[in-house]
Amino acid sequence: MQNINGGVCAPKGFLANGIHCGIRKNKSKPDLALIFSCADANAAAVYTTNLAKAAPLVVTREHLKDGKARAIICNSGNANACTSNGMEVAAEMCRLVADQLDIDASDVVVASTGVIGQELPIEPIAAGLPSLVKGLGDRSIKAAEAIMTTDTKLKEIAYSFEIGSVECRIGGIAKGSGMIHPNMATMLAFLTTDCAISSEMLQKALSKDVDATFNMISVDGDTSTNDMVVILANGEAKNTPITTHGPEFDTFAQALNAVTLHLCRAIASDGEGATKLLTCEVSGADTEEAAKKVAKSVISSSLVKTAMFGADANWGRLICAVGYSGASADVSKVDISLCSAKGSVLVCKGGIGVGFPEDKAKEILLEEEVVIRIDLNSGTAHATAWGCDLTYDYVKINGSYRT
Repeated sequence: MQNINGGVCAPKGFLANGIHCGIRKNKSKPDLALIFSCADANAAAVYTTNLAKAAPLVVTREHLKDGKARAIICNSGNANACTSNGMEVAAEMCRLVADQLDIDASDVVVASTGVIGQELPIEPIAAGLPSLVKGLGDRSIKAAEAIMTTDTKLKEIAYSFEIGSVECRIGGIAKGSGMIHPNMATMLAFLTTDCAISSEMLQKALSKDVDATFNMISVDGDTSTNDMVVILANGEAKNTPITTHGPEFDTFAQALNAVTLHLCRAIASDGEGATKLLTCEVSGADTEEAAKKVAKSVISSSLVKTAMFGADANWGRLICAVGYSGASADVSKVDISLCSAKGSVLVCKGGIGVGFPEDKAKEILLEEEVVIRIDLNSGTAHATAWGCDLTYDYVKINGSYRT
């Protein structure tokens, strides 16, 4: 497997573009993205667990019942959620795209991101679509820019891999900075691959993968109304189609995981106002579920996040999060270490604090990436979660989000 350039356009037969159509007042910010497969494609998706699902998710879920899609349209600046005409607008977006691309409206995935509760005007989208379609090409970066809201960094990645002796490619773009919390998805991610794989196996691969990637990140504890991950597979690599479990499916799953892992780490590190990426590695759990609960509990704790922001080795907050995680764990066996490029320091052994050099701990926690290692010493299961620190800027950004 090799890291390559191109994002969602790295796989054969995929085009993309992004423009400013007028949804956002700032004309320097693109606000409408399109990804198009030149050939028929199988599709799979996972959606937010929030009961207040935005209209685009409802429309997309209906369109993907047959496991097929050709295009993804996404706007930023407005979530098209919790409004009286949301379904009509989402459906109209699909119809407009279908007319421009000469495909079926049911083969269009629609997504939106931005402010909740404000009606999304269809006029700028209708006016901008001809230009958006005309500019389709090797423009994954343009599409990635157009789906950003409070993101400060573009999120794009691609890999090549082999199925048999055939080179296949997989790429992705994502957005996510705030309103990020486990239980899928946790943001928007659009993935493409030219690997030939059935809709059923594509869904199995994606559903399993998100449990160890996107469902294991948290920025602020809020699960959005609009979150989803979608993948299109057009088979243009011409490998023998993957229709069952086996070595080929495992290879595809590994490539998918490489893309999603990169994107979820990028989202966690770009949390609103964040200054550092936090990784919580839990080992020695009696079950994988217990390991996941502990890792997510620690990474989601506001008190842990603020301690990390202040570079304060307040390990009591860490063991507290272990204790209320709901996992089956014997706190009297827990060991905790804090690590970064500056080294590692043991702060807790057998559930009890140990003497450690505060100046060394401070130096470790001042790094841009900090790893919290927790050994439950009760089994062999493990899990990893990703998040970020909680800063003053998070409050500033969200205190005036609409304005």
